[in-house]
Order: sequence, then C-alpha cells, then structure tokens
Amino acid sequence: MTRTRRTNRALLALNAALLALLGAVTLAPSAGAGAPGRLRGEYAIIGGQTAAGGSSNAAYILDTTNQELLAIRWNATRGATGELEIIGNRDLTKDQQARPGR
Repeated sequence: MTRTRRTNRALLALNAALLALLGAVTLAPSAGAGAPGRLRGEYAIIGGQTAAGGSSNAAYILDTTNQELLAIRWNATRGATGELEIIGNRDLTKDQQARPGR
C-alpha cells in the first residue's frame, strides 16, 4: 500500500470516529434527563422606579416562559463607563405557590 493510500484510510477512519462521537453526543440524553430544563425565554422589559423611589430608576425584565422577574439598574459611579447591576430577581412560580400569611 502506498503512503497516500494509508493516509487517506487513516483520515477516513478518523472522520468516521469523529462522526460517531458527534452522533453519540447529540443523541445522548442531557444531564438530569428526568428534570425539566430551562426553556428559551419570552421577554418583556418595563422601565420604572425602584421601591426606594426618588430618582433611582430600574428596568424590570420579565421572562414569561420561565416565570422569572429580574430588576436591573445602571450604576454610573462604578468604573470609567459605569456598570449594569442586578438589584434583585424573583421566581414567580414559587411566589404563586406560596401561601401568604394573614
């Protein structure tokens, strides 16, 4: 067998092995297969004031698919250009299931 023929066969074997590995990774169940994963979100963004009031404004990001709410604000005092900071987040599903006290 010539050298190029051996090289071609080695490359074909390598490609077949890589294709089999790709198929195994693609078709294998993900970790925690029984648990529901995080779905791709549908988002709405609403601007408003924080609970502290005053001149402190925030953006509220609602993920309707995963039932989560995130509050963020721009902090211009951080660094040369400022920084986006998370004020808080809520899991709305847990909030709906909680029984408020009277």
